Amino acid sequence: MPIFIWKGKNSYKEKRKGEIEAPDLASAISQVKRLRISNPDVKEKPKDLLAEVSFLQPKVTGKDIVIFTRQLSTMIDAGLPLVQGLEILEKQQSNPTFKTALREIRMDVEAGSTLADAMRKKPKIFDTLFSNMIEAGEAGGILDTILSRLAAFMEKSMVLKKKIKGALTYPTICLAISLLILVIILVFVVPVFSKMFADFGSTLPLPTQIVVELSDFFQKNIVYLMIGFFAIIAAIKKIYSTDKGERLIDKGLLYSPVVGELLRKVAVAKFTRTLSTMLQSGVPILEALQVVAKTAGNRVIETAVFRVADSIAEGRPLADPLEETGVFPNMVVQMINVGESVGALDVMLEKIADFYDDEVDQAVDNLTAMIEPFMMVFLGGMIGGLVVAMYLPIFKIASVV
Repeated sequence: MPIFIWKGKNSYKEKRKGEIEAPDLASAISQVKRLRISNPDVKEKPKDLLAEVSFLQPKVTGKDIVIFTRQLSTMIDAGLPLVQGLEILEKQQSNPTFKTALREIRMDVEAGSTLADAMRKKPKIFDTLFSNMIEAGEAGGILDTILSRLAAFMEKSMVLKKKIKGALTYPTICLAISLLILVIILVFVVPVFSKMFADFGSTLPLPTQIVVELSDFFQKNIVYLMIGFFAIIAAIKKIYSTDKGERLIDKGLLYSPVVGELLRKVAVAKFTRTLSTMLQSGVPILEALQVVAKTAGNRVIETAVFRVADSIAEGRPLADPLEETGVFPNMVVQMINVGESVGALDVMLEKIADFYDDEVDQAVDNLTAMIEPFMMVFLGGMIGGLVVAMYLPIFKIASVV
């Protein structure tokens, strides 16, 4: 439906302007006049050419979705109709991408669609987990409760993701800076010393000779090295885009000695938190497991959860197939077994998620504490080794003199 912009004066002769949505110009003028605007100037809002270029539009962040979810939950809990709540949130939305999506969702709901089906048309904004839980909330008449649970779940997921990024950002930046310093020294600093050493006419010490030859190699092949670096990154991305390659890389990361344990704890926390939230919202366990598998973020975990779902479809309890996957720790399996036995699986899963959130915090702290001295030794050893190698010939000449 097109949007029209209008301006005019109200009954108090005050200038007013705004936007209105209508099927045609005549309807738009009629709507504006009902606002007691005399002789309104109404015209269709010109289209923004840049709005058609998707990669230039701002992305909808997790924070945007959490705020929207909490506000919509509050409005529905207060008795506000769904369409009216969506319209209010659409008008106050500052992100143009999200604003357009909310407008289209509202129009679909007005046309008779369910909120879940309308959200499924926006998979880049509302994932399968979100839309399935909304569907369960609509079916059970507890949409406000489901929205509140979704907001809490997303907030905890965002905190978890932020911790992981924080743990990996520091070593990545340090490594990048150290490599940049190494290249600058080899390409720009060492050649100055090399020219000076050549004038001495004496044999260079072995460490100095190695550094000089390494510098010559970098200067002659810097373009090829850069091309090779980007080619390796492109090759890794290409391999990861294939089903077999993604499975292989995810398995390598999950079973790696240092990062693997952290990734495993993150996977367990995410699995238990997501499954607990869906079960508490009334989603059947088989459907919940299908969604959890798709949102696992690791192909090894995804395959394991799909196998668990197949086993449950055959009538087996949840704990047994989880143990057979070999992915989930024995403590998690035993606690899930207890939860099934007493009929409180959702509560037990939430307790496991809380426990593993704390475990992830501890693992991140340990990883950071381990990486910091390693990076300091690496940087100090690299820069110190280059400096010593460059000054060895000078010390040799000084001793001869």
